Amino acid sequence: MQWFSIRLMGALLGISLVTGPVEAGAAKVATTRTERCTNLSRQVDEALETHAASTQVAAAKALQRKGNRFCANKKQAQGIRMFANALKLLGVTPVDPDAVPAKTDLHAKEKKP
Repeated sequence: MQWFSIRLMGALLGISLVTGPVEAGAAKVATTRTERCTNLSRQVDEALETHAASTQVAAAKALQRKGNRFCANKKQAQGIRMFANALKLLGVTPVDPDAVPAKTDLHAKEKKP
């Protein structure tokens, strides 16, 4: 009976080791394409308000409408491209919530003269 309890404890330990890191890594959930469509459409709305005098407003609105149609028809990749193109026309860089900011190398070697 003792061997059974040792095996059971070993199995439980193995399970806890396997599930531990998975739970810790699950804290950050990537944005879905549908959420990305919604976020980018909002960004286009904001850019249209702040760049209302731009000569590209009509073209950006047309791209936004296309993007909304693509996203509604489960073609999010095409919709995301339309939104990104609309933002570029207005001179705005799309904000990606999943992008990892560039790390600053605090220990960079100094350049020798």
